[in-house]
Amino acid sequence: MKNAYIVSGLGVLIIIVGGWYAFSRSSSSTQDTSFIVDVSATTTMKLTSSVFVDGGEIPLVYTCEGDNVSPPLSISEVPAGTQALALIVHDPDVPKQVKPDGIFDHWVMFNITPTTTQIAQSETPGIEGNNGAGTLGYRGPCPPKEYQPSRHRYIFTLYALTTELPLAQGASKEDVLEAMEGNIIAQTELIGTYEKQ
Repeated sequence: MKNAYIVSGLGVLIIIVGGWYAFSRSSSSTQDTSFIVDVSATTTMKLTSSVFVDGGEIPLVYTCEGDNVSPPLSISEVPAGTQALALIVHDPDVPKQVKPDGIFDHWVMFNITPTTTQIAQSETPGIEGNNGAGTLGYRGPCPPKEYQPSRHRYIFTLYALTTELPLAQGASKEDVLEAMEGNIIAQTELIGTYEKQ
């Protein structure tokens, strides 16, 4: 009888020790993933403009009511190892009645030299893709007044890439995003707004 208690006690002890070991291994495995760093989250790369501040209004000259030319942009602190830059400008506030997905692409440009620090007004330092209207180049803000919100956001997203993209002029935003997958070192945004006069 005494031996039976001893055997039973040893069995319980083995189960407890085994459970503790499995738990510690699981905790250790979970903890290890915390060392994975998202490079894009730690970048200091910046995209600014001399004609509007982040969150500010884009001047009329750069819209469909003005000269419809691209605004000047400044790029700084591009991370080491960058082989090319890409720029996508889109409006996420398009009325669903006008476009079911609610997005219009205003500018798609890629394979910009990584040492580029200034993009002058109307300048095209890379290969241009098609905008949302299916034409090449920049298309200025032109939010329809008859729908709400009448003031739209225009998001300029700059990407630092590990490689040039094997795409030709006229590529769509979707083509560019697909080609960039797995090659993005960092990205940053500049947001402008506009409401028709």
